[in-house]
Amino acid sequence: MSRIGRLPIHLDKTVKASVAGGTLKVEGPKGKLELKLHPGFTAEIKDSEIIVKRPGDTSEERSIHGLMRKLVANMVEGVGKGFTRVLEINGVGYRAEAKGSQVNLTLGYSHPIVYQLPPGVTAKVEKLVTVTLESADRQLLGTVAAQIRELRPPEPYKGKGIKYATETIRRKAGKAAAGSTAA
Repeated sequence: MSRIGRLPIHLDKTVKASVAGGTLKVEGPKGKLELKLHPGFTAEIKDSEIIVKRPGDTSEERSIHGLMRKLVANMVEGVGKGFTRVLEINGVGYRAEAKGSQVNLTLGYSHPIVYQLPPGVTAKVEKLVTVTLESADRQLLGTVAAQIRELRPPEPYKGKGIKYATETIRRKAGKAAAGSTAA
């Protein structure tokens, strides 16, 4: 049985946390985040550590305890160090360009695609085919990366499309040449 919920969350010197009215607020060099705690759950801040406590010992409360602790740990890590996701674009003529809070994508469609980044997410493009997304909010970052990937998911025959840098595309064999005989 997992004991994730009982582990304390260490706060760096650059990260400040406060609890007020069931809402945990965390502030650091990468930004500010807040989380409304699940009803009955509390968070205590002692000696540069956050401890998440559950109201009872039912199965549901134990499972939510681990979730709440991990959400708080992600917030602390996000405002302290930040999170990144790297997307790779494969395909002839496929490219990306970052302009402010927009990412302009050319993905083989008859029109260019302009993706508007939400506040809190920044993008950098290297060599026109590598998009690096950065944010303090891990959930928002994953959502944005998935939405961009969805614009042209990688296909299994040539591997063309947008994929995560850590993703492996399982390739399929193409059409085999038919055993034709010259007549």
